[in-house]
Amino acid sequence: MPIYLPETTQTSVDTLTPRQIVAELDKYVVGQANAKRAVAIALRNRMRRQKVSPEMAEEIAPKNILMIGPTGVGKTEIARRLARLAQSPFIKVEASKFTEVGYVGRDVESMVRDLVELGIDMVREERLEEVHGKAAQNAEERLLDLLLPPTRPTAPDEDPAAARDQQNQTRERFREQLRAGRLDGRVVEIDAREKAFPSFEIIAGSSVEEVDINLKDMLPGLFQGKTKKRRVKVPEALEYLTQEEEQKLIDMESVARTAVERVEQAGIIFIDEIDKIAGREGAQGPDVSREGVQRDILPIVEGTTVNTKYGMVRTDHILFIAAGAFHVSKPSDLIPELQGRFPIRVELEALGKAEFVRILTEPRSALVKQYIALMETEGIALTFTADAIDRIADYATIVNERTENIGARRLHTVMEKLLDEISFEGPDLAEKTVAIDDAYVTRMLAEIVKNEDLSRYIL
Repeated sequence: MPIYLPETTQTSVDTLTPRQIVAELDKYVVGQANAKRAVAIALRNRMRRQKVSPEMAEEIAPKNILMIGPTGVGKTEIARRLARLAQSPFIKVEASKFTEVGYVGRDVESMVRDLVELGIDMVREERLEEVHGKAAQNAEERLLDLLLPPTRPTAPDEDPAAARDQQNQTRERFREQLRAGRLDGRVVEIDAREKAFPSFEIIAGSSVEEVDINLKDMLPGLFQGKTKKRRVKVPEALEYLTQEEEQKLIDMESVARTAVERVEQAGIIFIDEIDKIAGREGAQGPDVSREGVQRDILPIVEGTTVNTKYGMVRTDHILFIAAGAFHVSKPSDLIPELQGRFPIRVELEALGKAEFVRILTEPRSALVKQYIALMETEGIALTFTADAIDRIADYATIVNERTENIGARRLHTVMEKLLDEISFEGPDLAEKTVAIDDAYVTRMLAEIVKNEDLSRYIL
């Protein structure tokens, strides 16, 4: 049987070349050309894979990527934007949260289960959009049944056809009034289902799915809740009835099958902080379980079958992107088997002043644009001069050099401190036009940056 990526992925990204994928990532992430190039090739190879013969497609495994670079340089953002571009199920997990079997912590297979849950949500949302029109029609009919008076029996001398015509005319008049909003003040009585909460708790670290028990299927009455009469206004009733009709029109078994297939063929798992589990045998203290965690993660990355409540999920063709700063350890500290499962390695460069200037202004959701939009809600026209942006980048670079280098995240702390006065006093300002220039930045930040002890705590 041919192996296809999800339809949405084919239609939206199938025509994008690696160069165009990099151009899309450039809109959100500054620099890091090597990392963007690696993920663009990985995504394009997925599209190529669906065009080869089914036998060959089954053999072609994704080339997993290991990103090496300090914090705040864009590792997570590149992976997240790639998944959004490909419309693929994407999940980010921290390797340090997992522990080997027998220790307190999360089971490594939970990353696949979480990815499947996310895939279910994605497919359900798509199906909801498809059935929304039909559900809205059905909800409108049900609401009209509630609004209209009960049908009176026809008199013996009355023409049944004429009576039906009159009822239909009344119904259509009500429909027009409903759509025009003239009935919004009316109150109707609907049967609303109460949410019932089970009176027990699942202990963290254990998993009901491990023994393949689905309590909702075994005891449906316990979780369905009772219905009770509620008096609500027409708009709220219409919204509730539409949601009810949407759930009736969606085949959850089909959703689950599609989601599992999408996860298997197009899922992306981003494993962050993988350097935190890069320990070898003979270590002391809490390090003893590090190699055990690596050995537990290995089969997931290699390709195994994970049991979920939606069925068995194969991880052979899920793309894994691992990332770590590797300040203390190095990639060669990982066990050889795990190293071999990440054949593509890219090193991300630390960011400097030039990159900070670009990060502040270039991306679609650049920090400067965010603050301008936030202040617009208060009626304040906030502007930044080129000198001010240059000075902000300069101060962020200085603080990163003197204290811990946290990359672009330093810009968030610097910007918050810079705009502290305006953010607090914004609603009360008489002057609604504020220009941030070099002098303003120097006044707000110079003393903090100059005092190394102060900047260590504040910035």
